[in-house]
Amino acid sequence: MAQFYVAKQRVTTQQRITVTIEELDPFGQGVAHHKGKTLFVTGALPGEQAEVVLTEDKRQFARAKVTRLISRSPDRVTPRCPHYDRCGGCQQQHADVALQQQSKSQALSRMLSQASSQNVDVDEVIAGQPWGYRRRARLGLQWQNKVQRLQMGFRQEASNDLVDIQNCPVLVPELEALLLPLHQCLGDLRAVRRLGHVELVLADNGPLMILRHLDALHADDREKLEQFSHKHQLMLFLDAGDEELSALSEPTPFYQSHQLKLTFSPKDFIQVNDGVNQQMVAKAIDWLDLQPEDRVLDLFCGMGNFTLPIGIFVHNVVGVEGIAALVRQAAYNAALNNLKNVSFFQHNLEEEVSRQPWAAQGFNKVLLDPARAGAAGVMAHVVKLAPERVVYVSCNPTTLARDSQTLLSAGYRLERVAMLDMFPHTRHLESMVLLRKT
Repeated sequence: MAQFYVAKQRVTTQQRITVTIEELDPFGQGVAHHKGKTLFVTGALPGEQAEVVLTEDKRQFARAKVTRLISRSPDRVTPRCPHYDRCGGCQQQHADVALQQQSKSQALSRMLSQASSQNVDVDEVIAGQPWGYRRRARLGLQWQNKVQRLQMGFRQEASNDLVDIQNCPVLVPELEALLLPLHQCLGDLRAVRRLGHVELVLADNGPLMILRHLDALHADDREKLEQFSHKHQLMLFLDAGDEELSALSEPTPFYQSHQLKLTFSPKDFIQVNDGVNQQMVAKAIDWLDLQPEDRVLDLFCGMGNFTLPIGIFVHNVVGVEGIAALVRQAAYNAALNNLKNVSFFQHNLEEEVSRQPWAAQGFNKVLLDPARAGAAGVMAHVVKLAPERVVYVSCNPTTLARDSQTLLSAGYRLERVAMLDMFPHTRHLESMVLLRKT
């Protein structure tokens, strides 16, 4: 008879450790040290003493969660959102806004100092309203068989599970007010089991909604949705997974920026935080010190968020973007605002650029606003252009530090640094820097 060895199960208990939190990292985690190892503690703030248990133990670091607070920081506040302990949208509502901004500024300063091998301070924090700022949000939709009910909300942290939300204090009030009636409307549709997600956007001429549905909608459902859009005065678009949306309303969404009217497609990227975006564009214009004779190059220009306002001040500005639909929208808005001195080109800026028609032109000032991957593919060309001033807007301090090093090595000086509090209460750290040719 064959015998099989069965290993004994090891019974382990999670060791409780008492630590003192030293600082807050930009992701909203408390940082402590234990036995020479860095410990990242979710939900803890600087100065607090906490009893924690490890959730992950690596060679270089460990992660832990708080089981008991022994002492509380004066910067600890009560989260406004009732879903905060489960929803993955925000990570720092338990921290005072001033502490959030301070920790992000310190992290930015540290990363840029390491890249430049000199002490780099953050000169200013560009911030707006810490609540009710988000003018765009995508909410997941999921039918729950057990309870026979539609869930609508945001994902849990590190999970595909939805948190069914009734309110969201970071949404602009006009969108937050739609959550309950929208949930009711979608829950009454015949297609309730075959819905993907819903996007809400606040344009200057009213809210709009994009509904992703997985099957063709019954006429009854379309009628209910149209009635909902009329009742709440919102623009309605249906997304069946095709390239084009089906519009069930006439108005074209738009927003104002520096006295310009910028129309956009519901699928186009626009900055989520309008208040900070307006300040950011104004600051970039100020840092570039625009003169009428300047020739300005705006790389990763999107639909012209910076390019078009810059066009008010100079005789020539060129925007380059990889997504063709955004280039078309930018060119349309240039014509709409009678900006004949602004031109746009479509090109993948991760590829060779030197042979592009726009690249052969001379520019004395450059602005870059790349995605998280940064602008490594064009930094050599920016150096070749030798502009007097470069403004780099970043949503990733790691790639900002890397790309800035290219300019610093080419004789540029890091002159101004701003932390952009574009997403209060979250781990997102955005920034902008000014580099000048020495």
